[in-house]
Amino acid sequence: MIDLQRDGDVFVLRLDEGENRFSPGFLDAVQAALDTVEKAEGPRALVTVGAGRFYSNGLDLDWLGAHSDQFESYLGRVHEMFARLLALPMPTVAAINGHAFAGGGMLALTHDFAVMRTGRGYFCLPEVDLGMSFTPGMNALIRARLPRVTAHEAMITGRRYTAEEALAAGIVAQAAPEEEVLPAAVARAAGLAGKDGRVVARIRTDLYGPALAALRGPVL
Repeated sequence: MIDLQRDGDVFVLRLDEGENRFSPGFLDAVQAALDTVEKAEGPRALVTVGAGRFYSNGLDLDWLGAHSDQFESYLGRVHEMFARLLALPMPTVAAINGHAFAGGGMLALTHDFAVMRTGRGYFCLPEVDLGMSFTPGMNALIRARLPRVTAHEAMITGRRYTAEEALAAGIVAQAAPEEEVLPAAVARAAGLAGKDGRVVARIRTDLYGPALAALRGPVL
C-alpha cells in the first residue's frame, strides 16, 4: 500500500508494499501521489518513507522476468519517476527507514536530503554483483548526486553502507535512531517548505540538467 498524508506543510508519502520494488502498480501509485502533491496550494514539501526493514529494493526483477518484452518501456517508467522527483517543485527529503538497495538507493538520491536509520539497514548499489550495468540515466543521476569518490566506490564495489558510513561518504545528510528517522525528516522538510517551489525546481534543473536530460532521453 502507498499512502499519502499531510502533516502541516509536509506531505508524507509512505511506501508499504513489502520490499517496495518498482512494480507497475507501485509506479502508478507514486505518480498519482505526486500529482496530488503538485496540485496542492501553499507552502509544501515532500517526505518519502518506507516500512519495516525496507525503504526500497528497487527494480521488480520478478515482474521483469515474466515481462522481458517490456524491459525498455519499464525502465523508461522508472527513469520518469526519478526525473519527476529530481525536478519536483518543492523541497524533498527521504526518510531511509531500512534497506535502500539498487534502484531504491537511486530513489533516495532523487531527494534533496536523506535521513538514514542507524542500527539496521544499508544503502547499496549492488549492480556489479548482480552482473548488471547502470543505464545512462541512472549513471548520470548517481554521479550528479554523490561525491565522485563515493560514486566510484559504490558503483564499482557494491559496498553496503551503514547510516554512519553513508553520512561520512556524503550519501545522506543525517543519521538517526529508528524512532527519530521520520520525525527528523519531517522537521527538515518543514523548515524548507516555505521556499518557492518553482525556484527550487529551477535551481535543481540547473544543477542537475545533464542528469535530467539523461533520465528523459533514450533508456539504453
